[in-house]
Amino acid sequence: MSESNSPRTVVVLAGGISHERDVSLRSGRRVADSLVERGHRVILRDPDAGLLQFLDETRPDVVWPALHGASGEDGALRALLDMLDIPYVGSQPNPARLAWHKPTAKVLVERAGFATPRSITLPRDTFRELGATQVLARVAAALGDDLVVKPAMGGSAQGVGVIDTADDLPRAVVDAYTYGEVALIEQRVRGVEVSVGIIDLGDGPFALPAVEIEPTSGVYSFEARYNAGETRFYAPARLDDDIAATAQQTALAIHEALGLRHISRVDLIVDASGVSWFLEANVLPGLTETSTVPQGIIAAGFTLGSVYETLSEVAIASSARS
Repeated sequence: MSESNSPRTVVVLAGGISHERDVSLRSGRRVADSLVERGHRVILRDPDAGLLQFLDETRPDVVWPALHGASGEDGALRALLDMLDIPYVGSQPNPARLAWHKPTAKVLVERAGFATPRSITLPRDTFRELGATQVLARVAAALGDDLVVKPAMGGSAQGVGVIDTADDLPRAVVDAYTYGEVALIEQRVRGVEVSVGIIDLGDGPFALPAVEIEPTSGVYSFEARYNAGETRFYAPARLDDDIAATAQQTALAIHEALGLRHISRVDLIVDASGVSWFLEANVLPGLTETSTVPQGIIAAGFTLGSVYETLSEVAIASSARS
């Protein structure tokens, strides 16, 4: 694991205006505290109209975008950082944009040969123009009653509905539209839900141990993700060794197929036959006290500070090579 020889100036971006602002602030503080403990100068900053000028004048060694939601994960901010020629941790703009859009990521992953639940992408305009009743009746007939509805873009399970009867489908779709103009409706795969973090500490990306997620309510909702005690986590996951290794290999291959960089998280369902089904990829995974990637880092035998520091160095080296 590479480490810097001298303290770095790191700008950690956290907050923003997305629905995930509070989660972003928690992630940002955790990253900042870990880097400060390693002796680095850290500036924790909320993005605003003065950010680009601030970065241009300050010229930090590296930026850590801990921004969840569109403001940090849709590729736009990363493209601006490229224009400023400032290194940053995380994926480049185009891969970030593709992974951020869940239906697009599903297509790319399926083309790469991996299983992902059957689904339909339903823009709000289609829902309105063709008639909600007719559209949803056809969806239920094709996909069944056991479904997951989610915004096509977004994170932290906001706007996600898990249903087991077609009667609940209209409400779930409307809830998803609260968070965006496009809803993704997919068949629910039953099995063990796991998250696999991918990190690159200088010698290429590798998968952290899979973290098993067992929400007490049965649904890994926003509250279950961020309220202590509402979810039981197992790091590593309680899977057969061979199945766990396959889940890790699948997550790593998906990370590479999507062209992601430095750090990501791949969410999977492992069914009864051991098949890992792709749900989504997270360009900038949560790094809060209840998030799965930090748990995977610790399960792998690393400390958070050493990993965040090394990722910063890898980002600086990546920028120097480009």
